[in-house]
This record gives sequence, structure tokens and C-alpha cells, in this order.
Amino acid sequence: MKAMQVQYLARIGSVLIVTSLLMSCGLAPRGAALQGDILRESKQENADFDIVTMTKAQADIVSRWPATGKGLGLTWPGKGQSQPSRTLRAGDVVSLTIWENQDNSLLAAPQQRAVPMNGLVISPDGTIFVPYIDVVKIAGLSPEAARADIQKRLASIAPSAQVQLEVAEGDSNTIELVSGVEKPGRYPVAARGLTVLSMLAEAGGIPDAMRNPVVRLQRGGKSYAALADTLYHTPEKDIMLRRGDRIMVESDPRSFVLLGATGAERTVYFEKATHSMLEALSLANGLSESHANIRSILVLRQYSDHALRSDGAGPSKKQMVFTFDLGSADGLFAARNFQINPDDVIIATESPLSGAMSILSLVNRSVGLATNL
Repeated sequence: MKAMQVQYLARIGSVLIVTSLLMSCGLAPRGAALQGDILRESKQENADFDIVTMTKAQADIVSRWPATGKGLGLTWPGKGQSQPSRTLRAGDVVSLTIWENQDNSLLAAPQQRAVPMNGLVISPDGTIFVPYIDVVKIAGLSPEAARADIQKRLASIAPSAQVQLEVAEGDSNTIELVSGVEKPGRYPVAARGLTVLSMLAEAGGIPDAMRNPVVRLQRGGKSYAALADTLYHTPEKDIMLRRGDRIMVESDPRSFVLLGATGAERTVYFEKATHSMLEALSLANGLSESHANIRSILVLRQYSDHALRSDGAGPSKKQMVFTFDLGSADGLFAARNFQINPDDVIIATESPLSGAMSILSLVNRSVGLATNL
């Protein structure tokens, strides 16, 4: 009996020694980094990153630092760059119908009141040939202006003639919807003009499943972009389209990464124009109640060389770590005002208490095992 007690105590002692070694070596099992694991390197002389403790005032300062990450290039042409009405261009096909009621008309046969002239293709120099009045340049004119000009030229030989003009647009007088709509393809430029949102609606609209859609416009060798939500809520952004415009709609490609003691470790895509740090955490279902250290939430961000400053007007090093204490009012306000940039990494560090609890759990299981022995 005494030998069994000695054996039991020896096993208990072994468990305690192993536990003590785990604690002293920092080998307690955990899922996320402790604050010290990440911040310790910053105290070294050759540290290649700097740390900023975030307060509400500091968040306002950082908001004025240069942007980082892959942006959307959100520039959009003003109304002055739009085209109020369609104009004729080379390649368009014009059909004329000349109405005349004179009995001895030069244009119409006896008893004929209408003379059709179909399939008149506007030449590369912008002209069409009309019998009796020769070559007429109509490229650059609106369909109505071209009709009036032709009718005026006919007045010398047919004073009562009335001209009707119809246009079948060539490829150069179309708008191309490349992707991101229900019915992509080429669409003619309407005589009355067409806005971006009207064009998207005509093409079947943007699918509901598309995340925070971005509308991209290619015009005259330049590229523009705007969030669809901005076009919906800012009427002056819904500009008139021009012939030759190309439109593509895509999901917002911007993202950031959530790691550590959060509800989910994953890449998260932007769901609107901007996200605060608190909103970013909510996209990962918040913090782990049992593991997260709310007094040490980190945001890792990388700046370019030209953004570096020594006067506080910019980052001091290319790699910056912003720390947030969500256990204080000032830290919460800072997190609410701090905007997450594309490619940021958010790390919820693990509470030291959770590591201690893991060790206690290990001890309890070991003691239970020894008791069973």
C-alpha cells in the first residue's frame, strides 16, 4: 500500500514538473499570439517596424497619412465631359426619304410622291452622296441638323421637298458593356442620349449577388471608376454616355486580413467604400470571448518609401503597427475613427489569462490521469 502511494505522488510530481517547464518556456498551448510576442521585437535596435499606440487624437493624425494598399482609382468624368446628344460618325448608315408633291419633279417619277435613298454609308471623310446636290458632309452633325442641311440644299431644285432621315449606327456609334451586367454587348447611342445608370438598366442591371459593385468606364484612352452606390445616390455622377464608351462592372477587389483570436481567420473583402476598425472586426464575427485580449488589437500596415516622414506627418518606417486598447473609451473612439486600408492585417492577440487557463486545464487532466492510475 505504501509503495502505491509513493508511485502516485511521483507521478503527480512529474506532471507538475512538466507543467512548470511548459510555463517557464512559454509553451502553453494557444491559438493566437500574445501581445509580447509581436511587440518585443520593436525594442531591438535593428527593428524594421515602428509602433503607434492609437488614441482618438492619434487616429485623426494617421487619417492624414498617405493611402496604402491597392485602391480603386476612384476618378469620374464631370458632366462637362459628357455628350448631350448623339452625332453622326463615319460608318453610320443613313437612309433618306424625300417627299415631294410637284408633278414635274426632278427627283420623283410621275405619280410618285416619295423617293427612298437607303443604305448611304457615311464615308471616312464624313460625307454621303445625294443625287442633284452632290457630296454632303454630315459627320459631326446631329441627325436633325443633317436632315435640315440636306433639305436646305434641295430647295434650289425642289422647293417643296421634305426630307426624312433615319440612322442605323455603325460600330463607332455604340456603347459596349463588357461585363458585370445581365446582358453584355454593344448598344447604339440613342438620339436623346443615355446616362450610365440608364444604360446599365437597359442591359439588365447589375446582379444582386455582386459585392459592392464598381463601375469602370473607358473613354478616350482614359480609365475611370466609381462605386455603383455612389452613382445611385449622387445624381450629378450619372453622366451622359459618349459613343465609343466601354463599361465594365466588377466586385470590389479590395480586401484585408483578419488573424488571431477573432471569430474567423480569413481574407475579408470590402463591402462598402470604407470600413472602420470596429466594422472590420464585426465582419469576422467579433472577437473570441475566451481568448482575445481586448487591450491589444493590432493593425499591421506597409507604406511606400516616399510616404516616410520624420516630423509625424507620415509614418516613420515602412512597416507600422497600430495598437488599440478596446478596454478604454479613448481606444474605442480611436477604433471607430480609424479607417482600414486595403491589404491591412488585423491581429487580435491572445489574452495571457487564456494561456494560464490552458495550463490549468492540462494540469487538471494530468492529475485526473494520475489518479486513475
